[in-house]
Amino acid sequence: MQAILAVTVPFFALVLCGWLAAQRGVLPDSAIPGLNAFVLYFALPCMLFRFGMNTPLLELLNPALLGVYVLCALLMVFVAIAFTLNDRVHLKDSAFGALVASFPNTGFMGVPLLVALLGPAAAGPMICTILADLFITTSLCIALAQVHDAAGLGTRAALARALRGALSNPLPWSIAAGALFSVAGIKLSGPPDVVVRMLADAASPVALFTIGAVLWRAGRHAHTRTPVALYLPVALMKLFLHPLLVFALMAAAVSLGAPLSGFQVMVVTLTAALPSASNVAMLAERYGADNGRVTRIIMSSTVLAFASFTLLAWAFGVQPKG
Repeated sequence: MQAILAVTVPFFALVLCGWLAAQRGVLPDSAIPGLNAFVLYFALPCMLFRFGMNTPLLELLNPALLGVYVLCALLMVFVAIAFTLNDRVHLKDSAFGALVASFPNTGFMGVPLLVALLGPAAAGPMICTILADLFITTSLCIALAQVHDAAGLGTRAALARALRGALSNPLPWSIAAGALFSVAGIKLSGPPDVVVRMLADAASPVALFTIGAVLWRAGRHAHTRTPVALYLPVALMKLFLHPLLVFALMAAAVSLGAPLSGFQVMVVTLTAALPSASNVAMLAERYGADNGRVTRIIMSSTVLAFASFTLLAWAFGVQPKG
């Protein structure tokens, strides 16, 4: 446990540092979008490009892993909507609640955290989940949220708009570029390799710091007060139901002969145990959903994940690399 805490404590401490910097005014509101843009368009793409370049293609696009993970994500979305949809939480807000219940913070937190815990081999399974969440989970939830806002064009138009949003995200393109380099056997060298490596090395600390700052900003700008009963159960679903469902279906797939290793099952289960993706708060604000509720779900899951994720890693017997 001490070895795991030696890894997890600094990661969550950096999130707290970002939150405190924004809360105390050391980091002004106007600087937070710039930090987020640096992580999203420069640092994280370089980190994912390097992992994609150094990971075999079948590990990046493992059909069995993708199939089981997507099934788990779909089940989580519909369970969360069925559980939360009522007179107070309408379909748009319920859909975004389902998105934070099923979309872990893999890019900003999960990849650097699990690589630190398990080594570079953890990157391949996580990249599979990133692609699934960006293209399927996010698109589905945005489409559901926009069913009544598609200017009379219906669900198909809402889904098409959501997919366009996913395609404009730089993360899958950086993964694809890395995969192409891997297939072609191309390696960066010289100054380009140094630039990419420097940006990739900046991804982890800046992304974690940015999570805290983004959560503070989103909470500050939320215009509604949300009762605990409307957000805490969803945060608990994210931290407990999601990894339990992933582990159960992954284990069932293995028993049926799916080519999944115990290591892959552990990585994807720990990925599902991560807190909710922080960028969903900005999506909720952009699409006119109750971002106050979404922010509180993300904040609750982030705070509680320090204990729940650490305990799950300990239960798996994780021995941090290095």
